[in-house]
Amino acid sequence: MHTYLNIAQIIAAVVLTVVILLQVSGGGLGGIFGQPDSTYRSRRGMEKTLFQFTIVLVILFIVLSILSIRLV
Repeated sequence: MHTYLNIAQIIAAVVLTVVILLQVSGGGLGGIFGQPDSTYRSRRGMEKTLFQFTIVLVILFIVLSILSIRLV
């Protein structure tokens, strides 16, 4: 059981990393070169779905981590 939780935690961590990197790549490189990014934008479409999926993955990762610690 503990092995399955570890494998699930590793998979969740890899998928979470990929999803976070996909969100960052959508932000552009304007902040690196000093371009002000003070405009407010609401998330729409795929960006909103990706954001909500990130939240679900974070919750799943935290639950898996707690279960992994509890079963040791």
